[in-house]
Amino acid sequence: MSPIDFVLLGASVFAALYWLGALMCVNLFGRRRPTPPRSSPPVSVLKPLRGDDGHLHENLRSFCEQDYPRFEVVFGVHSLDDPAVAVVERLIRGFPHLELRLVVAERVIGTNRKASTLANLVRQAKHDTFILADADMRVDPAYIRAVVAPLEERTVGLVTCLYYGGARRGAASRLNAMFINEWFLPAALVGARIERLRHAFGATIACRRDTLDAIGGFEAVADHLADDYMLGWLASRRGLRVALAPYLVENVVAERDLRSLFFHELRWARTLRTVRPVSYFCSLFTYGIPVSLLWAGVGTAGHIALLAVGMHVGLRCLGRAMLYRSLGRRVPWSETWLVPVRDTASFVLGLLSFLGHTVRWHDEAFRVRRDGRLEHLVRSGINNHPRHPARCPPIPSKSEDSA
Repeated sequence: MSPIDFVLLGASVFAALYWLGALMCVNLFGRRRPTPPRSSPPVSVLKPLRGDDGHLHENLRSFCEQDYPRFEVVFGVHSLDDPAVAVVERLIRGFPHLELRLVVAERVIGTNRKASTLANLVRQAKHDTFILADADMRVDPAYIRAVVAPLEERTVGLVTCLYYGGARRGAASRLNAMFINEWFLPAALVGARIERLRHAFGATIACRRDTLDAIGGFEAVADHLADDYMLGWLASRRGLRVALAPYLVENVVAERDLRSLFFHELRWARTLRTVRPVSYFCSLFTYGIPVSLLWAGVGTAGHIALLAVGMHVGLRCLGRAMLYRSLGRRVPWSETWLVPVRDTASFVLGLLSFLGHTVRWHDEAFRVRRDGRLEHLVRSGINNHPRHPARCPPIPSKSEDSA
């Protein structure tokens, strides 16, 4: 065999071992159970909103149906013209006994509009324990109890949750949900086993007001693409722990089409590449199917490479069934044929993420600077608002990033 054969053989073996290790991590996570909190501090749930994908009402409703003694839900938009306003008004009418409020604020503090909305919501929040969650997340009534319990330890600065994808329509949604469930979720659990968790996930971030104030508030991440990552990193820089709650949030996936999926996942890939360049590059070698296909195409050991392709296809199909069962989810057997397509697409997107610095977010074009901050490529009204200076230190350099 040639040197390239040995390199790709090693990459193929690494991918198989990684997948087996990832399945073990998922199995261990699936056995964890939330610990009931000893106390029940009043909670402000902050929900930044923009638009309505047709599932917003049911997503937000799940945050109103909580088995928790005292909480408020504060919804935020930038304009009364936002379609989300009608959804929130319907919820307020449907839950008159709850503290539900809509905040409409045009104040913009940076290029990340979600961070601006959250900064506006914090000003209106009544309580000192916050839970932040993206608009496309759906939860069950035990959610708040599971999330606030780790905050009882004063060494914990932030609590975060992983999430699984629930596809609602079309091939694009199914492909996106497969990426979340079969790559992102296992990779996050492997990372949490290898090193201390120093970042958070947008599915859920819980913290105390004093912690948020100590790290500079949302003003500190107002220009960053990976605002959730940076909130966790800033908290860990102050010696506080980022705790992973044993709770899975459902990410309701409703991608419009394959084009929107491409730009969504390219933004995701370039986000990961920006905040963790070394480990993200290494993660490309965890895709055993495209790696072995590459080996079959450029190597000289054709028969061995084709056997590797078959082995990885079988391992992935069997492994994904084990993964879903470990998480207590139905195994989507009808999507099995998409496994090679999904893995190859992820591999190609990973390579493309290193070939540029532009992303699209809510149909706006941005350039991602090397320190993770966003710049508008096309001037729009957002840049005409007064902005507060970001007070966030730069993203960790490669020397600080472990694979």
